[in-house]
Amino acid sequence: MESLHSPSAPLVEAWADVVATARRTVADGLVVGTSGNVSARVGDTVLVTPTGVPYDRLAPDDPVGVDLSGRQVLGELKPTSELPMHLAVYRNTGAAAVVHTHAVHATAVSTLVPELPPIHYMTAALGGPVRVARYALYGSDELAENMLRALRDRSGCLLQNHGTVVHGDSLDEAYDRTAQLEWMCRLWLAARAVPGREPSLLSPDQLAEVAEKLRGYGQGDGEGNRRRDGERS
Repeated sequence: MESLHSPSAPLVEAWADVVATARRTVADGLVVGTSGNVSARVGDTVLVTPTGVPYDRLAPDDPVGVDLSGRQVLGELKPTSELPMHLAVYRNTGAAAVVHTHAVHATAVSTLVPELPPIHYMTAALGGPVRVARYALYGSDELAENMLRALRDRSGCLLQNHGTVVHGDSLDEAYDRTAQLEWMCRLWLAARAVPGREPSLLSPDQLAEVAEKLRGYGQGDGEGNRRRDGERS
């Protein structure tokens, strides 16, 4: 097992990002206490928040790392009880980060419908209408299997009577998608609460159009780079 005091520089940096993201979930009201968990993959090592430890108590010398089989290779604190879910994502996708929360509105939606209706065009950013994974005991292999089915061709899902799981190419991306998912759940709940009215929903064609446009969203290597080059000249 790697020494607590001598992890590689990439692991040190990634652990700091994991802790910062975990603290952000609490600050933004996506979890209460230690009810969620966060992980990031660095090579064959998965850094993950420990079980039962408040995030504000985690220090740089508290990293928790496992390999893809779940064997602990770094640290002394026990990994989160939801480790099977995190490892299932990494074994079956190209994800570099996973965020799991118990966000209130998303959890409420998970008790009402088999998938979040396409209430907003940012549904496309998660790959399409967000499915709800069937309920299973937390920390179980069954829950991880249910989650994987719900995540097929998606980057996020709801866990029935439980919360959310979202992955991304970075912790920032996974977190931003998580926040967007919670916002869409809140939006849908607000819209459907209006008496005598049903929310309008987006069609598959409309979502496909958005998905295509999102591929060019952001600064990228085009106009953003040209703008920065101009600023330097």
